[in-house]
Amino acid sequence: MQTVLAIDDVPANLKLLGEILGPAYRFLCSTSAQAGFEIAVAQRPDVILLDVVMPEVDGYEICRQLKAQQQTEQIPVIFITSLKDETDETRGLDIGAIDYITKPFCPAIVRARIRNHLELKRYRDLLEAMSMTDGLTGVANRRHFEQFLDREWRSAIRRQAPMSLVLMDIDHFKLYNDHYGHLEGDECLRAVAQALQGGARRASELVARYGGEEFACVLPETSLESAKGLAGQQREAVLALERPHARSTWGFVTVSMGVASVVPSLGQEPGDLIRQADEHLYVAKKNGRNQVNG
Repeated sequence: MQTVLAIDDVPANLKLLGEILGPAYRFLCSTSAQAGFEIAVAQRPDVILLDVVMPEVDGYEICRQLKAQQQTEQIPVIFITSLKDETDETRGLDIGAIDYITKPFCPAIVRARIRNHLELKRYRDLLEAMSMTDGLTGVANRRHFEQFLDREWRSAIRRQAPMSLVLMDIDHFKLYNDHYGHLEGDECLRAVAQALQGGARRASELVARYGGEEFACVLPETSLESAKGLAGQQREAVLALERPHARSTWGFVTVSMGVASVVPSLGQEPGDLIRQADEHLYVAKKNGRNQVNG
């Protein structure tokens, strides 16, 4: 069920909106602008109904704050107001609102507009998810990896927390393709991706296809030892597939893994972590493959 958050300092307005929308949606509300903002950050509603005139902070300022927060910038904001001046509407639309609903409320119009905007958001979310997913393997794609790594890197700098990265390469994958054909090669990539995905422990960890037969796993708030432990579990998960590889020393599909960890600081870039992990991956492959180096 989709979630609607309404922020209005008049309880009677919230009660009426709840009666109009409550049966069809999960309805959250707040009479406080600041409390409503905090609910939005914590709950990530699908749409926010925001009163323009409130005693603490006006709706325009709350809208600016919502659009400035990464967690809430994509949530559609609809102003609810008795103001009817075109200048007021233009001001709201300019700072990121998508629509206005005027008071007194007409239930049919409120329901129709909420329904339409939620449908648009559903399609947009679907397109966004598709643009962030590798079409072959179903895990995150390179674009998603880069955006996720950059976001978590900046967060780690603020919190002075460790961040780890595992780079992985399917061993002798070209030989696999030459021997079994590209269709089987695609099946192999899918199977390995799902095995790696299954090894992730937390929602905050991201497994992505880095390119070709290479994969990556971003591990926020994870020490080097913990990252190496997870990489070992993922390596074993791939080996447990027992997918035949006649051109491999091991007889089965295996992966080599390079692990790096750092507590980022200003002046460093995510590319530094990638280079370290890549160097360890090179060593793992040079030392015989099917192993973790870090």
